[in-house]
Amino acid sequence: MNLQSDDFELFGLERRFKQDSAVLDARWKDLQRQAHPDKFTVQGAAAQRVAMQWSVRINEAYQRLKNPLKRAAYLCELHGAPVNAENNTAMPASFLIQQMQWREELDEAQGAEDLAQISQQCRQAERETLLKIEQLLNQSHDYAAAVAQVRALMFIERFASDVNDRLDRIET
Repeated sequence: MNLQSDDFELFGLERRFKQDSAVLDARWKDLQRQAHPDKFTVQGAAAQRVAMQWSVRINEAYQRLKNPLKRAAYLCELHGAPVNAENNTAMPASFLIQQMQWREELDEAQGAEDLAQISQQCRQAERETLLKIEQLLNQSHDYAAAVAQVRALMFIERFASDVNDRLDRIET
């Protein structure tokens, strides 16, 4: 293992968006077994501290790789196209209109049925956006265009969370 490796290298995976979650999980368990601090008790406290640092590094990489949004943003960053969502909120006009429509629908939702329909729209938009991201990252290698889709996915996930919060309030 090399501290300078990116997450994909660390996990022995190809740098691509689509990943097999079972392979990712198995690789994470294997790496954690290799780096577990208890395996280094004989070597002393310094070796255990290094093993702990490795364990933290492996967990951070795993969290990034297993989450499609984080994985997409990370791939964009690795290819020189950081998402910079905190200071770059530019979106296509059509997406902005969709956001406004969803917000209006959420404000006007009368009950669980309305919210479930909005939630379904969000899930569909999320699936479509993930497919666009995969195509842009894996086939087109258009990382700048993928950044816009990653920002869109960030909004969709936030909005879906708002919808779920409203559903939870209704159900309790």
